Amino acid sequence: MILEILTPEKKLYSGEASSVTLPGVDGSFQILNRHAPIISALGKGTIKYKTGSETKTLTISGGFAECLKNKVIVLVEGAN
Repeated sequence: MILEILTPEKKLYSGEASSVTLPGVDGSFQILNRHAPIISALGKGTIKYKTGSETKTLTISGGFAECLKNKVIVLVEGAN
């Protein structure tokens, strides 16, 4: 699937990912390839995404995520 992680200032990641774990406001959840459409608010926590054999992480302060047609767009307020 295609994953894009964006802040108001810049694009943090854009590319292929096999899974994404996101910190939802009611707990973390995972999106895999061909996931059903979803829109969710995100709380403070860690985004983990797998690209090939590598797992990357980002700490966020909140935001939103949308999954539609095998593309995940994550809009975050701030990340490090």
